[in-house]
Parts: sequence; structure tokens; C-alpha cells
Amino acid sequence: MSVPIVVGVDGSASALSAVEWAAEEAGRHRVPLKLVHAYLMPSRGYPELVLTGHEVRQALEDQGRQWLAEAEAAARAAADVEVTVSLEHSGAAGAMVWESKRARLVVLGSRGLGGFTGLLVGSVAVAAVAHGECPVVVVRDSVPAEGPVVVGVDGSPASEQAVAFAFDAASTRGAVLKAVLAGSDFVVDGPYGDRLAVDWAAVEDEERRVLAERLAGWQEKYPDVRVDRVVVRERPARALLTSAADAQLLVVGSRGRGGFKGMLLGSTSQTLVHHAPCPVAVVRPPAVD
Repeated sequence: MSVPIVVGVDGSASALSAVEWAAEEAGRHRVPLKLVHAYLMPSRGYPELVLTGHEVRQALEDQGRQWLAEAEAAARAAADVEVTVSLEHSGAAGAMVWESKRARLVVLGSRGLGGFTGLLVGSVAVAAVAHGECPVVVVRDSVPAEGPVVVGVDGSPASEQAVAFAFDAASTRGAVLKAVLAGSDFVVDGPYGDRLAVDWAAVEDEERRVLAERLAGWQEKYPDVRVDRVVVRERPARALLTSAADAQLLVVGSRGRGGFKGMLLGSTSQTLVHHAPCPVAVVRPPAVD
């Protein structure tokens, strides 16, 4: 059986958007879709003299099954795809990290029912992105249907895996791939930034050469994908947010070349998960023993 795409379900509008996005992605790759709802018994907060623990658990399970049924209907309406459902007695974040060990892709809404007003990304999505073992996609309530696939390139192992993911995404969608390399190593904020004696033309020529080298093999593998190369003198997060303004998907590595050993998620990836206007795929490099 093919490795499934797994999507978290919690009854929120954001989760339903994630289900629809994931169903379409499963349809493109002809793989099954697994819908997961996880719940925990409350440690307090319900009147024990009125409701027993069994009754509370039954109510939580009934609610979970209802949400899964709604999600399954939305998935089948979005794409012709094999769907399975799973109701798990577990914390939601832990359940999604566990599912990531055996999933092709984990997809989550940006904010669930428990999210505070104004909070852009919920704790479950943050945990899955930071600790998941497969690519994780965070989907906002509204999903652009068209536009390029944007990928951040910096030459790191995480970047290489992100480039591979982005080429495949652009190919299956028939979309343009916009590959962005930001010359952050030479960006200096503050009053002295413009006074540095740097040959910017030479720097940008070298960055273009690096970008071309990183893309060459993948362009041979995906000759159908048109690639726009973008080299800018800008902070990576800012450059990618600008490039993703009209994108249907933004792809980044989990941790770039500036990341510290042991760091699970780089600052650029964190910023994009919280602020990107389109779905964000965070791609982790293979584990090294």
C-alpha cells in the first residue's frame, strides 16, 4: 500500500481547508489520504457529579467521529481519492509527530478551534513543523488556486530537499517554479550598511552561479518545469514573503546553512510558517546517524 498523506482534523475551518488541499495533493500523486483526529480527556473542567468520565469520553469520541465524517465528505468532494479515518486518544501534537514517521506528507490547518483570535499559527502546527519526520504543510483558511511554486535555495542539505519537493510540486501542478536565493551573508542593517566596500555585482554573479548549479540536475529531471531564478540582496524571510505574495505554495528547508547543530527549525522557516500568505511546506533533510 502506498505511503499516505496524513491530515489533522479538529472541526475548524482551517482544518477543512487543509483536508481539501491534502485531498487534491493525494489525487495528484495517486496515494491514499488518512484523516486523523486526536483527543485527550480533560484533567478537570467538567462537573464530575453530573457527568462520569465514561460519558465525557463518549462525548469526545462522538464529536471526533462527526468531525472526521465532515472531513471525509470534504475530501471526497475535492478529489477522487482513497480515504481512511483514525480517531486517536492522544495529544494532537504528539499524534501528528508520530504520524509523520510513516507518512509521505503531514498537512495541518494553520489554526484550530483552540486558537486565540489574532494567533496566526496554532501550537499543533508549530510542534509538527518543528519535530515532524516528513515534510509538513501548513494551510491557511483560504488557499490560492493558481500562481507559482516558490522555493528558498541556500545550498544547505535542507535546501536541497526543499528544491526536490518544489520541482515535484510545480511539475504535478503545471506551475512555474520561482527559485529564490537571498544574499543574506552580505546584508548589513543599520547606518553603515551602504558604506561597506562590497562589489555587489560580483557577489550577485557568484550567487547566480550557485543558484544555477543547485537547480541544474533538477531541471534535467523535470524538463517540463519552467524556472524563474531570483537573486536578491535581502534577508531570506523578507525575500521569500515578497516572492510568495502571488504563490500557490511556498517551500523551504527546515533549517538553512546558518542553523546551529541540534536546532530543529531555523528562524527563516519559523517566520514563513507564521506569516506566509499561502500554504507553506517545510521539508526536513534525511536523518543522519
